[in-house]
Amino acid sequence: MKRFVYINDDEASKELCCDNRISNTKYTLWNFFPKNLMEQFSRFMNQYFLLIACLQLWSLITPVNPASTWGPLIFIFAVSASKEAWDDYHRYLSDKKANEREVWIVKHGIKKHIQAQDIQVGNIVWLRENDEVPCDLVLLGTSDPQGVCYVETAALDGETDLKTRVIPSACVGIDLELLHKMKGVIECPIPDKDIRRFDANMRLFPPFIDNDVCSLTIKNTLLQSCYLRNTEWACGVSVYTGNQTKLGMCRGVAEPKLTAMDAMIDKLTGAIFVFQIVVVMVLGVAGNVWKDTEARKQWYVQYPVEAPWYELLVIPLRFELLCSIMIPISIKVSLDLVKGLYAKFIEWDVEMVDQETGTASYAANTAISEDLGQVEYILTDKTGTLTDNKMIFRRCCIGGIFYGNETGDALKDTQLLDAITSGSTDVIRFLTVMAICNTVIPVRSKAGDIIYKAQSQDEDALVIAAAKLHMVFVGKNANLLEIMFNGEMIRYEVLEVLEFTSDRKRMSVVVKDCQNGKIILLSKGADESILPSARAGQQTRTIAEAVEHYAQLGLRTLCLAWRELEEDEYLEWSVKFKEASSVLVDREWRIAEVCQRLEQNLYILGVTAIEDRLQDGVPETIETLRKAGINFWMLTGDKQNTAIQIALSCNFISPEPKGQLLLIDGKTEEDVSRSLERVLLTMRTTTSEPKDVAFVVDGWALEIALKHHRKDFVELAILSRTAICCRVTPSQKAQLVEILKSCDYRTLAIGDGGNDVRMIQQADIGVGISGREGLQAARAADYSIGRFRFLKRLILVHGRYSYNRTAFLSQYSFYKSLLICFIQIFFSFISGVSGTSLFNSVSLMAYNVFYTSVPVLVSVIDKDLSETTVMQHPQILFYCQAGRLLNPSTFAGWFGRSLFHAIVVFVITIHAYAYEKSEMEELGMVALSGCIWLQAFVVAQETNSITVLQHLSIWGNLVGFYVLNFLFSAIPSSGMYTIMFRLCSQPSYWITMFLIVGAGMGPIFALKYYRYTYRPSKINILQQAERMGGPILTLGNIETQPRTIEKDVSPVSIRSPVYEPLLSESPNATRRSFGPGAPFEFFQSQSRLSSSSGYTRNCKDN
Repeated sequence: MKRFVYINDDEASKELCCDNRISNTKYTLWNFFPKNLMEQFSRFMNQYFLLIACLQLWSLITPVNPASTWGPLIFIFAVSASKEAWDDYHRYLSDKKANEREVWIVKHGIKKHIQAQDIQVGNIVWLRENDEVPCDLVLLGTSDPQGVCYVETAALDGETDLKTRVIPSACVGIDLELLHKMKGVIECPIPDKDIRRFDANMRLFPPFIDNDVCSLTIKNTLLQSCYLRNTEWACGVSVYTGNQTKLGMCRGVAEPKLTAMDAMIDKLTGAIFVFQIVVVMVLGVAGNVWKDTEARKQWYVQYPVEAPWYELLVIPLRFELLCSIMIPISIKVSLDLVKGLYAKFIEWDVEMVDQETGTASYAANTAISEDLGQVEYILTDKTGTLTDNKMIFRRCCIGGIFYGNETGDALKDTQLLDAITSGSTDVIRFLTVMAICNTVIPVRSKAGDIIYKAQSQDEDALVIAAAKLHMVFVGKNANLLEIMFNGEMIRYEVLEVLEFTSDRKRMSVVVKDCQNGKIILLSKGADESILPSARAGQQTRTIAEAVEHYAQLGLRTLCLAWRELEEDEYLEWSVKFKEASSVLVDREWRIAEVCQRLEQNLYILGVTAIEDRLQDGVPETIETLRKAGINFWMLTGDKQNTAIQIALSCNFISPEPKGQLLLIDGKTEEDVSRSLERVLLTMRTTTSEPKDVAFVVDGWALEIALKHHRKDFVELAILSRTAICCRVTPSQKAQLVEILKSCDYRTLAIGDGGNDVRMIQQADIGVGISGREGLQAARAADYSIGRFRFLKRLILVHGRYSYNRTAFLSQYSFYKSLLICFIQIFFSFISGVSGTSLFNSVSLMAYNVFYTSVPVLVSVIDKDLSETTVMQHPQILFYCQAGRLLNPSTFAGWFGRSLFHAIVVFVITIHAYAYEKSEMEELGMVALSGCIWLQAFVVAQETNSITVLQHLSIWGNLVGFYVLNFLFSAIPSSGMYTIMFRLCSQPSYWITMFLIVGAGMGPIFALKYYRYTYRPSKINILQQAERMGGPILTLGNIETQPRTIEKDVSPVSIRSPVYEPLLSESPNATRRSFGPGAPFEFFQSQSRLSSSSGYTRNCKDN
């Protein structure tokens, strides 16, 4: 699909009627209420409560005032709608500011001022220095005589370095005045979100040019949100406007991610719903039977002789309304609120701020913080994620001679300096390729120094190193490059730039030496891309050995090559290159094919070796997270040996004899199959041994394995804790994430570059590092951090606390709802199974929304262990990974607790007031008071770190309960007139409260004491150690057992002390098994792996 944009012609472009209005809002003033209501009622739980509320309008069946359901429902909907409206209003203000910005356009040769929102497709837009580009433009002219301008794209892709943009060849030489009157047509693709690609053609109408086709690329565009820098003015024709710009197309709403806890809560809600239906059916049948056998005998029960057809449904529907409270109406809004607070805790954490850049952590997705505590696999990029992305030129090999060693860099190697001084041909060519085979822009500072603006840190390192070796890249004007070598200025004319792609794995430039007119091809790239293109007869063995040697040192390598071209050969190739550049379909593939024809018969000059140091704290972070039971996969586009050395220095693998590397290699299906089978056999035999085995695979073998042996590879993924995947593409990274997700593992992907975006979006949790490669990964991620080491705190502290708190909040919400519902059910047995409510409507309405919510929400700051203890003993994360705190078994414990407490409240209340002349309203208030007292003690008992705020919320909420009810009791029309005054004046009321709390909490406290004393869990022991301040030397083994291909559902012997109902044993509560094993040193000191540690490998030495 394509579209035609007519330059400076409103009539011809009328069919492309999209204006430049930006709209990121979700609602309008007119559709807010219907659209928001539709969205809220799309959820099953809200539909359920709406049905219950509507049924309560039927006076014949409702046991309480409809306000008891409509009130909380409206309140919760109002809170949710207010939040949506607030967020949308801020988006509207941002849009309004952008839309009403004033810009210059040209219409019919006249310059005029308009608002940015009024720009139409085909308009010529005029920009001045530092202006923001208001829409996607094709550059037509600039103030630079060479047709070059500079743009800052940080707002688009996060890259802070300036980029060059050039006018199309068809526009070269057009006078400024004629630009206002330009006419033509641009054939371009329909709007898309690929910010790195624009394949189009342009034809200018006479008299500008004789209708020739001019190909356009992304280099000829100015995209929305970029800024014009270091250029007096520029103008371009608008091709995409409004939400059709590339930035607008990238604003799509991400698919919501469902956490493991949310999925479990949905299942538990479904189970409660089924239980509720069963209860309603049983009580409905019992009620109808009692009515027909006993009720009609009572003189005060006035049933009609002839009942309507729906009479049998009345009592079951009444019980449905009575039992609807089993599913807490406030759970959704409570979870949304606390999850928002979890995200804020991450952003407010001063220990996760990069002091070097001032970058704070950011949570873009507020709904999945608890999943951080259940991560089982971390898939990480290498460059810029584990490493610092600060490239330093260390060594090189030129013409078979090695420069630089352990004692010094190549820059200080006297042998290399002598070769430069003597004018060695290979060395001069080598330095020339380093200096100009790139996209670097040299910029003069005010002090006169040259500052290089590079899109790639590798290129930056090479240009700086060349400058230090006297080959200084001093200037770039349009297609003219200037190099200063030993005081002599050398100029090259750039004829073509063959850009780097992940498929080609190389970049080249074709230049013409302005001194002798020779046409030269300069290339640099990966060894597997450059070396096979060597000219016939050239020995590349030394170069290959140098690549291998440098890779073993963990250095990044690039091979450099050179070739002189005959003019006829270049001209013939240039025609084919321009043809390939003009096609709109498969342009990139056609260009790569043409480039490959030229990039042959190369003279290999040598290889560079660049050091990319590890970030501070990376080995310690990985070692700690591996102790926490998290498995690591490194996914990198780098060479195998480099990746392995980085993995060793990062503590990815345990030292020998416990560590072992297994290699999967091969170029054919048969070789890969044989290698994969061998590795699988080894993995199966080592599952019974305490060995840390990692497999290594490159992109080629991985592609064959995923295509022809996917089942075997999936088994390998399940069996291995560590993997090193090298030479992989962005799509392969995403595939590996999907494989682990298909095995039901919780995955976290972390990266820093644009090539990591697909992997980050595919994972359950995506983490982006705000690095030197820009902010593309950070913007696509759920969380962004400044440094890799912050991942340890993100998972162990924030992830674990979030999981614990959500587990308690969700189960407690069900507990308090079930408690009141069970009391209603018990009361029905002494009220003729009639579906009569013991509690008045006001009490039911306030119960979930006010009486029991505040203490739970404040528990969001509770900590079972201090942050220091959690970080020192990461093994306790196993409880979260195993789902120990929220599962059917723990939920059964809370269910049993609610049933037990309901029995206590009901029995004590009924017997205490059996001989009192009390009204039913008084009985209901006594029972309600007992529930509130019990829940205050339950929250206090489940809270680990009692603070002043928590004391105020728990006991202040209890005081608030009495204050509110005293107010209600003072209102004659409330239905509670004088009730609380009468009750509180009676000693029997306070004795009843004492008995309820004692009987309800006594067994709970006794069981908790027994567990802490005689069956303490690992966390119990750590809690006691914190309180007593003493060290603990050994604890039982809670390390993960080796995985098997079959789903492991064996029992877990670990008990959870945090928020686990004391009536639950929870024997089968995990998706992963942790065996008892032999005792081990739980508080063992961390050991640092060194890169010199020995490892066994199942591959041959090359």
